[in-house]
Amino acid sequence: MINLAGRDILHAWGKFVFTGVGLGLLIGVTLTMAGVYRGMVDDARVLLDNSAADLWVVQKDTLGPYAEPSSLYDDVYRGILGMPGVARAANVTYFTMQVRQGTRDVRTMVVGVVPGGPGEPGQPGYLVAGRRIARSHYEAVADVVTGFRLGERIQIRRDYYTVIGLTRRMVSSNGDPMVFIPLKDAQEAQFLKDNDAILQQRRRTLANPALNRPGVPGLAEAVIASQAKNPYVNAVLVQVKPGHLPQEVAERISRWKRLQVYTRAQMDAILVGKLIATSARQIGMFLVILAIVSAAIVAFIIYTLTLGKIREIAVLKLIGTKNRTIAGMILQQALGLGAIGFAVGKVAATFWAPVFPKYVLLEPGDAVLGFFAVMAICVLASLVAIRAALQVDPAEAIGG
Repeated sequence: MINLAGRDILHAWGKFVFTGVGLGLLIGVTLTMAGVYRGMVDDARVLLDNSAADLWVVQKDTLGPYAEPSSLYDDVYRGILGMPGVARAANVTYFTMQVRQGTRDVRTMVVGVVPGGPGEPGQPGYLVAGRRIARSHYEAVADVVTGFRLGERIQIRRDYYTVIGLTRRMVSSNGDPMVFIPLKDAQEAQFLKDNDAILQQRRRTLANPALNRPGVPGLAEAVIASQAKNPYVNAVLVQVKPGHLPQEVAERISRWKRLQVYTRAQMDAILVGKLIATSARQIGMFLVILAIVSAAIVAFIIYTLTLGKIREIAVLKLIGTKNRTIAGMILQQALGLGAIGFAVGKVAATFWAPVFPKYVLLEPGDAVLGFFAVMAICVLASLVAIRAALQVDPAEAIGG
């Protein structure tokens, strides 16, 4: 039997192809939105992988250090190192800021780490160029996404740092590239005040009667000296010895040190379930809206094509063509439109994903699911046109 759907598509191929391309761009945006969500989840888990930690020790009753602020004294790690089952423990600080390089600013997450070798908690997993931080001051390792190059000087607060190493895929949960600097520098930079604020604080301290008591000389000066230092970190990253369960070590630290301790699974749940939950709901709403718009476009074009051949359909009915044959013709057109649209969308999403501002992770499983979703939408969208075609009176073939 002659393929009526194919004949009709060839007759109006221009309208059909251009509609498929337009639908494909819309599908490409849909696939990209799904890829953005996958990328956000991957960024969060890459952050955990890059920390090289089994446990995160943070301020009690907080979701730190990524989802909420957390503050610990920087000598806490010594007591944690003595706990059974703890192999390594290292202080770390995190704060997001604009890092200046020449005349441009780059939004980054600045990470303060203790200088050390690979495998140490908090250290970047691997380098693509250069070396690791070996000194206590003014060295930096940056992610390649920042655009920094080896030997360049970058400004963090008032100090300048030399880029001595480059790494890759070291990002925050928001996708900001990381810049690693020595812990002591990071402690100063995180709470650094401007000169005027420091001067005013010193004046208040010197004017405080409680710090200028007779017989206690130098008390105000001692307070001022202590205010100039930042004895805090955001978290202690812990690696567990082989043969010990992270959950058991976490419970032990929490009980004896009165601190909040999270395992890898718990921190993953915080990042994915809480930190990016709102963004996930927003992306979900966009996907629903795009699906409705796509269905409306397919329904409109198929319905328009059907109305344009009412007389032909009437002739088919007059010569005894079955309703399921006519319905199949319309359904084939809808599925053909969906197939063209999905192919265009997949190619478009693949091409523009690398230059997208956010990391876009296009997974094959999402593509397969998207294909079947597009086909289902096309089937549903064709029902309106099928209903209109089946209501055509065969008498219209000889009446007009």
